[in-house]
Amino acid sequence: YVFFSVVDPPMKIYMGLDKYENEELLRWGWPEDVWFHVDKMSSAHVYLRLPKGETVESIPAAVLMDCAQLVKANSIQGNKANNITVVYTPFENLKKTANMDVGQVGFHKQREVRVIAVEKRLNEIVNRLNKTKVESQPDLRAEREERDAAERQDAKKKLKEQRDREKEEERRRKEEEEKRSYSNLMREENMTSNQVRDSFAR
Repeated sequence: YVFFSVVDPPMKIYMGLDKYENEELLRWGWPEDVWFHVDKMSSAHVYLRLPKGETVESIPAAVLMDCAQLVKANSIQGNKANNITVVYTPFENLKKTANMDVGQVGFHKQREVRVIAVEKRLNEIVNRLNKTKVESQPDLRAEREERDAAERQDAKKKLKEQRDREKEEERRRKEEEEKRSYSNLMREENMTSNQVRDSFAR
């Protein structure tokens, strides 16, 4: 697998070196990933990993162009051609069925697929990204399972915090009710004692 770094804002781009690595990336990608490919041509499957809270809509234009240039540069046909189209979509929109070839992929919803027009190769972008290039063999399954476990822990923590807040609000509400009830009781006792004094005064 090959990894690249975008410096501003800091993001990770990665891709498989062949269709078998692409298959593993399809299997163990993250919900935060966005997939890029040259439309209607053979090319690398390039992934952009978004920071938590970011969406496809919030990807900066410069980062989109980095990914588009990288996927173009890693397409035998696309690298030589001008005016190509790059498609991209959230990882969770990728569809893999049993009858598809290794590394082949489709989409659940076509409307979730976006396009970028790329006029020509921009060497300054490709060269900048290639300077950050690192090849490694991470355990994709372990990384995904670790990510999912952390998400579950975070969800548990948030649920506990919410329940604690609700308990505290309930405690305060009861406290306020008791105060109001006590105040009412004191007023009633006051009125009773005033009535008694009035009757003695007569």
